[in-house]
Amino acid sequence: MSVATLIPNEKTDALGAWLIFAMAAACGIAVANIYYNQPMLVVISASFPGRFATGLIPTITQLGYAAGLLLLVPLGDLLERRKLIVAQFLTLALASLLAAFAPSAWVLLAASLVLGIGATAAQQIVPLAASMAEPARRGAVVGSVMSGLLCGILLSRTLAGLVAVYLGWRGMFMLGVPLSLLGAWLMARMLPKTQAQTALGYGALMASLVHLWREEPRLRQATLTQGALFAAFSAFWTVLALYLAQPAFHLGAGYAGLFGVVGAAGVFAAPAAGKLSDKLGGRRVIMSGVGLVLAAWLLFVGWTSLTGLTVGVILLDLGVQSALVANQHIIFGLREEAKGRVNTLFMGGMFLGGTFGSMCAMLAWERAGWQGVGYLAILLTLLAAAAVMPKK
Repeated sequence: MSVATLIPNEKTDALGAWLIFAMAAACGIAVANIYYNQPMLVVISASFPGRFATGLIPTITQLGYAAGLLLLVPLGDLLERRKLIVAQFLTLALASLLAAFAPSAWVLLAASLVLGIGATAAQQIVPLAASMAEPARRGAVVGSVMSGLLCGILLSRTLAGLVAVYLGWRGMFMLGVPLSLLGAWLMARMLPKTQAQTALGYGALMASLVHLWREEPRLRQATLTQGALFAAFSAFWTVLALYLAQPAFHLGAGYAGLFGVVGAAGVFAAPAAGKLSDKLGGRRVIMSGVGLVLAAWLLFVGWTSLTGLTVGVILLDLGVQSALVANQHIIFGLREEAKGRVNTLFMGGMFLGGTFGSMCAMLAWERAGWQGVGYLAILLTLLAAAAVMPKK
């Protein structure tokens, strides 16, 4: 995280730098719950031998997150958001406790579903930060909060792997309980009380998602752009372990995880992209991000070495995260009363793009290997460029 952007100083805006820091930390704590299970899957499977349900844990957790995006994030426009965020963190604590003492794989699977749903507290916090920021500072604030979220993604797998070695997988879920309670305490203590942004009932609120999509071309543009970029991003991570296992490298899956550490570049990109979006406008930053992703895939295809992969990963993460923050800068300026629903549509589209990219990457890998995946990702990146181009 770019800590310098979060430490209080004499020029902090009305939002307050310590509040921004707390929101960033809470985002990281929330989203980390999606990824704890991934490095521990082998250890978990050993505790429930012969139970195929353990292999479904990462998928079920992601499905829970998708369900939370669709069903809970819009509630941020309808309910008092501070109470909603605190309730989600308390739910995370209870689900972590259930996972830690799960007597069977099926109970652990149910707890994982709830963990995914509760983790969308992060997607309540980001639009709240955007609504609290002054328009001229929206990009910088969103970028700083997003850096916390990215830290949570980056560090969660490392933390879970280390804890599992010494305390077992149940120990990691037990650690998730005080971490989630810390998130609840931070948000209850530091977030201001908010007012509902709409008087719509829940059914009408969900139906309004369709109208928002139809009425906001910039939302459609941002969603398509980020969805295509995230598809290209997911294509890389989906087949990386398979690629490294090829005779040219003979490296195991553990080495693929090390490339995630290189993703720290994206953490530092988020605050910078937000500030540039405030100064230059979101479109220029998005186009720069698209260019970085395209350069990354050209490197992956043309420079087939560990050095090329390392440089490419840095460019890929910088590009995707810069475009993400810039697109959020745009969409959170559209409808003051509908930031939660706007975020639902945007993040939902991005999530679908990632799923599509992973699926197509596996098909391309089976038919044409690494080069086929590269050409697919280049095509997806060009689609993102076409989406963000100004219309004549």
